[in-house]
Amino acid sequence: MGSQADLSSSTDARVDRQGGRSEPSLAEAIAPVALMVTLLGCSVYVFGEDSSYGPNQIALMVSAGLAGLIGIRHGYRWEDIEDGIVASISVALPAALILLTVGALIGTWILAGTVPYLIVLGATLLSPEWFYPASCLICALISISIGSSWTTAGTLGVALMGSAQAMDMSPAMTAGAVISGAYFGDKMSPLSDTTNLAAAVSRVNLFAHIQNMLWTALPALIVALVVFSLVGRAEGAADLGMFETLRGELEREFDLSIIALLPLALLLFLSIRRYPPLPVIGLGALFGGAVALLLQHDAAVALAPDGIDGYAGAAAGVWIALFDGYATQSALPQMADLLDRGGMSSMLNTVWLILCAMVFGGVMERTGLLERLVANLLRLARGKASLQLTTLGTGFTTNVLAADQYMAVAIPGRLYERAYRDRHMHTLNMSRNLEDGGTLTSVMIPWNTCGAYMSATLGVATFTYLPWVLFNLASLGFSILWAILGVGLVPPEDTDGDEIAPGGAAAL
Repeated sequence: MGSQADLSSSTDARVDRQGGRSEPSLAEAIAPVALMVTLLGCSVYVFGEDSSYGPNQIALMVSAGLAGLIGIRHGYRWEDIEDGIVASISVALPAALILLTVGALIGTWILAGTVPYLIVLGATLLSPEWFYPASCLICALISISIGSSWTTAGTLGVALMGSAQAMDMSPAMTAGAVISGAYFGDKMSPLSDTTNLAAAVSRVNLFAHIQNMLWTALPALIVALVVFSLVGRAEGAADLGMFETLRGELEREFDLSIIALLPLALLLFLSIRRYPPLPVIGLGALFGGAVALLLQHDAAVALAPDGIDGYAGAAAGVWIALFDGYATQSALPQMADLLDRGGMSSMLNTVWLILCAMVFGGVMERTGLLERLVANLLRLARGKASLQLTTLGTGFTTNVLAADQYMAVAIPGRLYERAYRDRHMHTLNMSRNLEDGGTLTSVMIPWNTCGAYMSATLGVATFTYLPWVLFNLASLGFSILWAILGVGLVPPEDTDGDEIAPGGAAAL
């Protein structure tokens, strides 16, 4: 009787006073995650690279169903869970719209000759031995300028992937170089939304936050460039004979004039002026269509349905490029591999994956299962090193469960700010860990908005390019190492949040 009374009182203590909800156990919080990991592992094992075309979506939805049942068991109504799903999906809707718009942009930029011109230019100017480090640096410079890894990968990244394919170089390594450069620039740019978010959540000065990130970002970039250089030289000469064949085919199909770069110039100009990404990319897609009408009339007409020619046919071709992408007229198989892509329809499967991931994340968050997991992680953080490692781990875990980099930055930032202050650590340390654990790991997860975007845009599966996102991996590694060694810490007495003391990142 005594044990039953103790159990009853313990259960009553766990009941939420509002709505009669009870707190889930740690085992219950882990169960949907364990099921998801198991099903996703089975999906990859059975279906391979095709797992993201339906099997992964089913795995996420089944896991969300289990999380929902656990929530209902603890007093949550279906209406509450549904509201959580809707709120979670609403977070991802801007990313989904950008994805669709990038698909349209790729279609019209290929038709306009923008991407073909950049492919030829990149393959002509970039030496095969230095292609990977040069691609990384170019993407880093562009991303710093515009503050967007997504826009960089969706424009210049696509062209560099084409150049690599034309020279018979590794798509996985090229994608890794593009992503590494794009994310370095994204982290170091004051125009970046995630960089601003991390600084805002941590309540620190934006430029102090960027300066402090050099502790991990700078050595990580050096590591990435060194490895890419060594790999590029070890690969040997590229297949320039195939490139010459492809260049001849591209010159026959398109008017490769410098005018074709006008859509890229417009997009860079609008991005630097800090206009929102969705309308900027949309305007870039439409302007690409306009350039195609003027410059690539024959290619646009060839894309149109049979029986429609002249300006009506060209307009129909642009319309098709916007929603269904480009299709080459060349009989050379490599041309189809190079150019048959783009259009809003090409992104629909990725949007499907993101929506299913956000359903799972929304259920986990609304039912308190995610908070239960994070709370247990916080209990492990007893010292300065363990707190930083917990922050990194929570960012990665949130990326896996909530499938969104913004939540992976905002949730740990909201939960751990007091813990950093209690341990007499400036929150600049937290903001750097939020970026390394949240922003940079998002691209490593296939169902995360960033991982899904990069895979769909660059045409390489997430787990295929994963070993080559060297900057992201090295930055996370340095963050773990510095946390263990106590290197790069900014004590609160050394800064008021506006600048870092001489012993900080500036001394690296």
